Amino acid sequence: MDLSHSAPEVKSVAGPEVAAAFEEFMGAFEAFKDANDQRLGELERRCVDAVTADKVERINAALDTQKALIDELTLKARRPALGGGDLATGFVSDLAAREHKAAFDAYVRTGEAAGLKRLEAKALSAGIGADGGYTVPQETEREIGKRLTALSPIRAIADVRTISAGTYKKPFMTSGPAVGWVAETAARAQTASPVLDEIAFPAMELYAMPAATQTLLDDSAVNIDEWLAIEVEAAFASQEGTAFVTGDGIARPKGFLAYDTVAENAWEWGKLGFIATGAAGDFPAAGPADPLVDLVYAVKAGYRQNGSFVMSRRTQGAVRKLKDENGQYLWAPPTAPGAQPSLLGFPVHEAEDVPEIGAGSLSIAFGDFRRGYLVVDRAGVRVLRDPYSAKPYVLFYTTKRVGGGVQDFDAIKLLKFAA
Repeated sequence: MDLSHSAPEVKSVAGPEVAAAFEEFMGAFEAFKDANDQRLGELERRCVDAVTADKVERINAALDTQKALIDELTLKARRPALGGGDLATGFVSDLAAREHKAAFDAYVRTGEAAGLKRLEAKALSAGIGADGGYTVPQETEREIGKRLTALSPIRAIADVRTISAGTYKKPFMTSGPAVGWVAETAARAQTASPVLDEIAFPAMELYAMPAATQTLLDDSAVNIDEWLAIEVEAAFASQEGTAFVTGDGIARPKGFLAYDTVAENAWEWGKLGFIATGAAGDFPAAGPADPLVDLVYAVKAGYRQNGSFVMSRRTQGAVRKLKDENGQYLWAPPTAPGAQPSLLGFPVHEAEDVPEIGAGSLSIAFGDFRRGYLVVDRAGVRVLRDPYSAKPYVLFYTTKRVGGGVQDFDAIKLLKFAA
């Protein structure tokens, strides 16, 4: 069976540090394969050496550490400078955007809000919203969105929509109109009307509260927009990552693992189908790769061509040891810095909030997440300056509204480690 799949080309951003780290990663992977081949040989001879098993685990952990280093270096290399320095001569073509940027800079540095009040009143929006604060410049909001995409594994592969209302509603057809064949001159029976329903994705509030010293704010060389984007990116990405996987939908997005699940042969709309491995908390001893192949082919061809695996780091470490019936490793390292490793020819994305392998765990997801999961961003990131609560520091209560949930229950399938 052909499981070939062409991963999207990733432009290399390799500098000397990234190239060296990637070369070390590939060397570690070759050492891992040699050690794991020795372990598998000992398993077949039923004389497993504890030293060999420990060596495999140590190299496996080193691979994870090295991959994390490559990702971090690649992300730093891809970060553009935000703003470009002096606001008075910044490369911003739109005069209104430049004016808003200057007014926002004055608000953050000194607390002077008159400029922002005038601009937001002029734009027919309230100066202070229900959640307080002022909207950040569009350039800063776009940069925060780019950084979240780079850091948040599900956002990077999901469908992302920006809305201006508080809730995004999507209609879908629960039963279509009756259709059929008919002769050219035969009577046409009246067809049944389609039955429509809708799923709603409300945007919930996500916040971060970075702090700064007044000395930093007074330093004109400090790019305030870039500082703010860097300060909130990790906090936002961490909270989003958890919510998009396991969120319960109460004051946060609903994660794809929070939906009801059912065995794939009994799948119905509104639930995610799963394939069982046949062994509680493990891959089966005979044909351990078979459940992964079954998982891939549980997804329809239209979804499968854009499919991705999602799993935690430890689960990926377990999968890395598996071979097919021809003795070839199922997991393959990334082809370049910034690219994703692959499994059965499909890209693998790490999401630490996906459960690790255990009895009855749903530890691997596969499917077309761009069609299966929707992330909803409400336009406008707001900042409220607070110089009083944590003197001598200035706090910046930064909020964005985001929602999410499954939009196509047939596009994502799960692997359940159960008999």
